[in-house]
Amino acid sequence: MRLAGFAFATLLPAVLLVAAALWGGVWVWAALAAITLFWLLMDRLTLLAPAEGEFPAGDGLLALLGVLQLTHLPLALWALTQRLHGVEWVAALIAFGLFFGQIGNPAAHELIHRADKRLMRLGKIIYIAFLFGHHTSAHRLVHHVHVGTKDDPNSARKGLGFWRFLPRAWIGSFRAGLAAERSMVARSGGKRRNPYPLYIGGALLALTLAALVFGPFGLLIYLILAAHAQSQLLVSDYVQHYGLRRKTLPDGRIEPIGTQHSWNAGGWYSAAMMLNAPRHSDHHSHPARPYPQLRLPADAPLLPAPLPAMAVLALVPPLWRRVMDPRVESIRLAAS
Repeated sequence: MRLAGFAFATLLPAVLLVAAALWGGVWVWAALAAITLFWLLMDRLTLLAPAEGEFPAGDGLLALLGVLQLTHLPLALWALTQRLHGVEWVAALIAFGLFFGQIGNPAAHELIHRADKRLMRLGKIIYIAFLFGHHTSAHRLVHHVHVGTKDDPNSARKGLGFWRFLPRAWIGSFRAGLAAERSMVARSGGKRRNPYPLYIGGALLALTLAALVFGPFGLLIYLILAAHAQSQLLVSDYVQHYGLRRKTLPDGRIEPIGTQHSWNAGGWYSAAMMLNAPRHSDHHSHPARPYPQLRLPADAPLLPAPLPAMAVLALVPPLWRRVMDPRVESIRLAAS
């Protein structure tokens, strides 16, 4: 997909949220629609899908989206404590939360995979700002290494509902990331520093600033927005790896990660809005590959609906299991 497609899908909600914060009214509903209903329409209009382009790295857009997370967070706190009220307040809270979760999370995720240390630090700062700094370590050092095994807290086994998965994944990834960092520090002979004090200290600093600038109510809103963003990241992990397990080989090793170990999703516009996160198999096979270059392998497991729709379905575990468990079983039977 050409870079213009990613830019339009990701920046449209950002612009509308600025208008919503400043002027309220119809702009609030336009911002909410841009990140909820609009992708439903655009995914169906396949004739509008941009042709595959020259496959740029897209780092400029990525850096801009990263900066926008850090500017929109105080903008949201200001609007929700000083400007908006009533149903507009509720709509804006949801819209900002979805922007941080569905666009901010994929942007930060891409940034922490970049070799450029400046971009990587930007991704780390974004996760710290949303009180989720440990994900920087846990995602790269635990999830990508152990995905599809019992050693990855973010790979849900078949039958585990999302609401039971959520606290296990949060706590488990914090602990596993900390253990991985401690191990790397020990192996480095003191040349590497454990970033966990930065993650925790940065989160405490952000909370303190929010309380000082926006008061107790602003602090509460900050916690709500951070929890909303974190839960969207975790539901994405839940959906994209549910029930898919790597085999143990005869020599006791775990089979290499393959396209069959991640769920993928179609929908060109929702994929553009989430920086190709639904093309998850290719990302795990090539973690350093920039988001515009990710492909949808023909043999990869495919979700029955776009990723945002499946994330909503995951919130209702009985319906989720009814839809997904037969698909998991069919993949297991095909692999046996």
